This record gives sequence, structure tokens and C-alpha cells, in this order.
Amino acid sequence: MAETAVCLGTFTAVKTLWEVRIHKINEELQKEKEFRQRLLLVWEERAALAKLKEKVINEGGRAILRIEEEEWKTLPSCLLKLIHLQEWQLHRTCLQKIPQFIGRFHSLVVLDLSRNSIESVPKEIGQLTSLQELLLSYNRIKSVPKEISNCISLERLELAVNRSICDLPPQLSDLKKLSHIDLCMNQFTTIPPALLNMPSLEWLDMGGNKLQELPDAIDRMENLHTLWLQRNEINSLPETIGNMKNLSTLVLSNNKLKDIPACMKDMTNLRFVNFRDNPLELEVTLPPCDNTDEEEQQEMFGIDFMHMYIQESLKKTG
Repeated sequence: MAETAVCLGTFTAVKTLWEVRIHKINEELQKEKEFRQRLLLVWEERAALAKLKEKVINEGGRAILRIEEEEWKTLPSCLLKLIHLQEWQLHRTCLQKIPQFIGRFHSLVVLDLSRNSIESVPKEIGQLTSLQELLLSYNRIKSVPKEISNCISLERLELAVNRSICDLPPQLSDLKKLSHIDLCMNQFTTIPPALLNMPSLEWLDMGGNKLQELPDAIDRMENLHTLWLQRNEINSLPETIGNMKNLSTLVLSNNKLKDIPACMKDMTNLRFVNFRDNPLELEVTLPPCDNTDEEEQQEMFGIDFMHMYIQESLKKTG
């Protein structure tokens, strides 16, 4: 019995020793695996950084990251090594997400990520107080974060052809320098109040949405000189549109307008209008021009047509 106990004790001790050794070996193998993974990651980041550096150009005194038609679904954190960049131009890269570390690029003046697959805009974008242009057209963005209102230097905002955006946060009216906005081909059913309160807005495209009418307060956009409203469902124009004295271009083609308000005859700065493809009630034919050159310049549904239509309409009602 004693010999059996000694054998069992020896076996147990040997087993324990081997278990300890195996455990240490496994730990060492795991550490080696982790080391190799870290080393691989380092090399991948170095390779990615080297590739990114090749895409940096200096143009007009700016450091610009320009990538065209290369697959970059995500942007690596090593991009932070290029924190001095003043402009990003990433087009057709299949980019799915704007990295949260975007807010650390305080020198960015232009962020152009058009024609990608971006679905959302991180709130960190609001940390870019030097940003002048934010171009995100042709993506899959569904909503606009209120934090964009913190981009106090923003002058140009483009969100065209995202197809899902239907509203803007009211805080965007705080952008005192914003003068150019492109929102065409989305899901807007009305002009957002934020736009009506933007003091510097000069150029607005809301074509290809679902607008049915324009707000009575549209004349609050007093500095607006260009307004694109083509391919909507607008059936009437408010009388207040006549107060938009700075408006020089107004495109209303492919809507449901049945009439042109008489107040528009007083819009003396209006140089180009387009009422083509609307079910207007009056049939108006422009008088023949004296020469061929004038006839070629005459837009069938343009400014001359508008004035003639208003004249005929006033005769009819008078």
C-alpha cells in the first residue's frame, strides 16, 4: 500500500509539473502570437501611412489628401500622423464611415467626401472650426447632426443626392458665413426654417425633392440670388416671393404651377427664370423677334415669357 501511495504521489507531482510547464509554454506561445499580431499591425500601419503620404499633394499653398477610385472603406488611425492636412478629397473610395478622429484635424479647410457610401456624419465634425467647405453629396446620409452648427467658418455645404435627408437642425441658422447650400435630390417636403434664418445665404438648390409649396416667409432669405426648385411638386407661389429683390436666377421647371403671380413683375433683378413643364392655365405666345440672334436668345419659358404671362393674366382679371 505504501508503495502504491508513493507511486500515486510521484505521478501527481509529475502531472502537476507538466501542467505548469504546458501552461507556461501556452502563455509564451500566446505572447509570441500577440507580439506577431502587434508587429503585423505596425507594419500594416506603416504601409498604410506610406501609401497615404503618396496621396498628399501641395496645391495652392495647401496640403491636400487626394484619393480617387481606390478602395478605402475605412480610414486608418495612422492618418493622424498627417494632422497638418488642410484638405481631404476622397472620391469613389467606397468609404463607409467618417472616422470619429476627424475632429482632431483642426487645420481642415475643405472636407470633400463626395461619391462614397457614407451613412452618417459624426458629431465630432463640429470641432472643425476652420472648415469652410463640407461636401458630402452622392452618399447615403440620412440625417444632419446639429454639431455642424459649430463649424463657424463654414461657407459651403453640399448634401445633394443622398436621397433620404428630409430636414435640417434649426441650429444651422447660427452659421453666419454659410452662403452656398446644395440639397437637391433628397426627401424635403418644405424649405427648412433653418434656411430662412441664414443671414448670408446666396445660393440654394432644392431641386428633385418633394416640395409642394414655398413658405410665406421665403422673403426672409433676403440675400439669396440663385434658387433652384426644379422637379418638385410646387402648385403655387406665395405673394412674398415678389419681395426677393436680390434674386437673379429662379428655376421652377417640372412643377405643378398653374399660374405666375403678378407680384413677380416687380422683381427687377431677375435675369433668368424657367417655368418649363408646368401646367400653366394661360397659353402665351411670345411675339416674333426682329432678328435671328434675338430669337435664339429668347427663352420660351424664361423672363420674357413671364412678363408676357403676367400681362395677359392682368388683362383677363381686369
